[in-house]
Amino acid sequence: MTQPPTKDFANRVRESFFRQQAMALIRAEISDIRHGQTEIHVAHWEGIEQQHGFVHGGVVGMIADSAAGYAAMTVVPETASVLTVEYKMNLVAPADGDRLIARGRVVRPGRTLVITQAEVFATKAGRETLCALMQQTIMVMHGKDEK
Repeated sequence: MTQPPTKDFANRVRESFFRQQAMALIRAEISDIRHGQTEIHVAHWEGIEQQHGFVHGGVVGMIADSAAGYAAMTVVPETASVLTVEYKMNLVAPADGDRLIARGRVVRPGRTLVITQAEVFATKAGRETLCALMQQTIMVMHGKDEK
């Protein structure tokens, strides 16, 4: 992968994350920001459960989408923003654990489209269990600032 487009990409991603009200709603935290990779955590709490007591698949999708999207943001110019245009997710196990960890990474950076992937793990007693896999397409929006 190429060099980061700006030296301050981590702060730019962090500031964008804190503006995203959906992440605050589910109490998610961004814990790791590296060139081409990010990690988002969310604790398991009653407000994000489905009827069986697992974390709802929609929440799993939210953190996968954001982790991969923010990974893409680390490789685009500072004058651009990113927007998800497509993703496909496989839920491979119930999101049953104390915490979920979404790890997003850039597969192929591009000027117009960035291809990313995310894995989501449920942690219980220090053990990680893969619960979702996602592949995503991100559109680079040149000259478009975030709100």
